Amino acid sequence: MPELTWLGDRKARLAARHVPYRLLEPIEEVGDAASDNLLIQGDNLDALKSLLPLYAGRVKCVFIDPPYNTRSAFEHYDDNLEHSQWLSMMYPRLVLLRDLLAEDGSIWVTIDDNEAHYLKVVMDEVFGRSNFVANVVWQSKDTPGNNATGMAETHNHLLVAQKSSAFKFSLLPRNEDQLANYKNPDNDQRGDWLAAPLTRAEFRGRDYYALKNEIGKDVFPPKGSSWRRPPDKMKWLQADNRIWWGKNGDAEFPMEKKFLAEAKEGVVNKTWWPYEFAGSTRNASSELKAIFEGEKAFDTPKPEKLIMRILEIASSHNDLVLDSFLGSGTTAAVAHKMGRRWIGIEMGEHARTHCLPRLTRVVEGEQGGISESVGWKGGGGFRFMRLGDPVFLEDGRIAPQVRFAPLAAYLWFLETHAPHPGMRFDSPLLGIHGDTAIALLYNGILGDKRPQGGNVLTHQVWERLRALAPAHAGPWLVYGEASRLQPATLKKYGIVFRQIPYELNVR
Repeated sequence: MPELTWLGDRKARLAARHVPYRLLEPIEEVGDAASDNLLIQGDNLDALKSLLPLYAGRVKCVFIDPPYNTRSAFEHYDDNLEHSQWLSMMYPRLVLLRDLLAEDGSIWVTIDDNEAHYLKVVMDEVFGRSNFVANVVWQSKDTPGNNATGMAETHNHLLVAQKSSAFKFSLLPRNEDQLANYKNPDNDQRGDWLAAPLTRAEFRGRDYYALKNEIGKDVFPPKGSSWRRPPDKMKWLQADNRIWWGKNGDAEFPMEKKFLAEAKEGVVNKTWWPYEFAGSTRNASSELKAIFEGEKAFDTPKPEKLIMRILEIASSHNDLVLDSFLGSGTTAAVAHKMGRRWIGIEMGEHARTHCLPRLTRVVEGEQGGISESVGWKGGGGFRFMRLGDPVFLEDGRIAPQVRFAPLAAYLWFLETHAPHPGMRFDSPLLGIHGDTAIALLYNGILGDKRPQGGNVLTHQVWERLRALAPAHAGPWLVYGEASRLQPATLKKYGIVFRQIPYELNVR
């Protein structure tokens, strides 16, 4: 597959694996203290790496609205990056987002013409060209700018990729105008129906034949065309009262009755999203001004209706949604109102000064944006987190403030490339993966405390470990500060011992 090359591309392709693993520290809780929803303050590259041990393969929908690299001055972002720097910024973030996506998940990226085509090639490389889904064109402006020179740009792109072929679109619910097309003028017992053409603008000899209307007259398709159905199928439609000849039975051409009760539960998605369907940037600005009492809180907000459409298509109730360029907090706000779990990442004080108060208002029942259309009345909560120190010091030692649970989560992910199914680590036996039991001796978890806060594998400790999984007959992988067991003893019990921190590295 062709690859895009740019200055610094080799370093960018390797950047994700070299990001240090940091701890996430709680700042405060809003609403429900047990909520899975996370607002994270910090650099999104570091934050995405820190989420891997607990959330890899669990995110159903990613939406990001990265800086467009338009050489415009933004208050909250440095959007004046050189092209190569912008690509190098995006590449490792896309890699980590891919790793966080579920197999049936999808990623949606808003971008303008300035970088859209380059971003498409990079996404093809990261996700695989066969996993490209669509380029949705969103009419982001409902009026052309008066200061435009040449052609007024009134659209943005939504580049959509899937993690794998397991991703499936949800149909969109029919709106009132679409439902109004279904009527029942002949009082058919099967209910309302939609009249669909029975002719095609193409001549096919097999499908060019006479139909008798309800007054006995032979009717042929228009010259140069043919019926959409072969004779046998047409006979069945007539016998089942599925052909409509008009109230008097003598319409020039018949129509097929498509019953609402037999139709799909929604309508197929399109790649053209007018502002009436998905909102506009002007709508987004009005929504934020209402929330922040007239203040211009963000330069490039996205309307809640746009995110609602994406989540309708790409997620279901209680699915996990992630936005690593949270901006003004729109994605998290919409996900919360629609009953999705969410993680939002935003850098700097903007997370506290804008995202936190907006999402707090959502919990309290804020009625702007899509609230009325989805019946939002308030509730739930979220945890406000920040990035802590790296797990490993520069010399490779584990940072002294690292506790057992986050190190266990990191180790489990390191060995299995998947988050722990229970997401809880309160035992030295982390779990059994395949045929191997994985254990961690750290922070005095079994009472064998050391000055450095670790544990030593002794005969007594081994007996206590083995008692945690008495039925397990397979091998053991044990991490600890040191082992006092002889090599023959380790071999006898099927133990592979790895010393921390020296053998606990990103591999």
